[in-house]
Amino acid sequence: MEENKLILKYIQKLSKNNPYALKLNDDVFFDKKKKIVLSVDTYNEGIHFFDIKKPNLLIKKILRSSISDLICKGVKPKYYFISASLKKDIFKKKHFNKIIKSLQEEQNKYDIVISGGDTSVAKFFSFTIVSLGYSSKIIKRNNVKLNDDIYVTGNIGDSYLGLSFIRKKIKKYNLKQRNYFINKYYKPDLPYNFYKFILKFANSSIDISDGLIEDLKKLINNQKIGFKIDLNLIPTSKIFDTILSDNNMIKENQLFNGDDYQILFTAPKKNRRLIYKYANKMNQKITIIGQILSNSSGCRLYKGKTSLKIGNYRGYSHNF
Repeated sequence: MEENKLILKYIQKLSKNNPYALKLNDDVFFDKKKKIVLSVDTYNEGIHFFDIKKPNLLIKKILRSSISDLICKGVKPKYYFISASLKKDIFKKKHFNKIIKSLQEEQNKYDIVISGGDTSVAKFFSFTIVSLGYSSKIIKRNNVKLNDDIYVTGNIGDSYLGLSFIRKKIKKYNLKQRNYFINKYYKPDLPYNFYKFILKFANSSIDISDGLIEDLKKLINNQKIGFKIDLNLIPTSKIFDTILSDNNMIKENQLFNGDDYQILFTAPKKNRRLIYKYANKMNQKITIIGQILSNSSGCRLYKGKTSLKIGNYRGYSHNF
């Protein structure tokens, strides 16, 4: 059973129609009266990461993926809490020192501060992070409008290629290219400053963690509405294109696998000029990749004029 179906069938009723839980169908908990915005994420060894060999990089990826939930909602992350389950026979003082150094760097970079947590001994590594911010308004899921433009920030696909390098699946490359992609995997470029402005123009938003198409479907999952995306419009880095060309890799197989942590949002066409104004102000790359359609049009993926089978690009999904 997929995660969203499990929540809908078994867990949603436990929220007892609590309006702040947003029907357990969004990235965050949102108490408008108290201006509290909160997200919770868990990362398990063997599922979300391979091992603890690079704890300094791993903890950065975990923290950035957590605060990304708030940023895409238009909320500044302020505090975070970490609970860590650690293997006693493997986790040593040197690992702990590297994690602390990295967390300090991330705190300085994103102006956040740790405010609590827990530790325990376990048979495998696991981290749970709570990110907290304050706002009287957020950009929710399931609020897209007919004919909205579909936008993404930054570039898509670099992180997944980084994972492919870690798995040693890339054959033709140089050391500079390898280091670039592995760095993008562990340290995704969050569109951090976008939280300051996205409330001014977006109808709906989500961060891309499970894959562009998978997360777009989550963005509209309770709405009777469709979309179309042109693969040729999806932004990629020049070095991404070079690796694909040198290794004869199919582009569409590299773009929808997740871990991008860019913002996927929709906005009315009338806001185009405003959006690009703010993007230029922040030096933030943004791209229109498609459009919201009527429900009768369905969900469509194109490569130029060629229609692709969208079911082939599902991204990641937890199945129970």
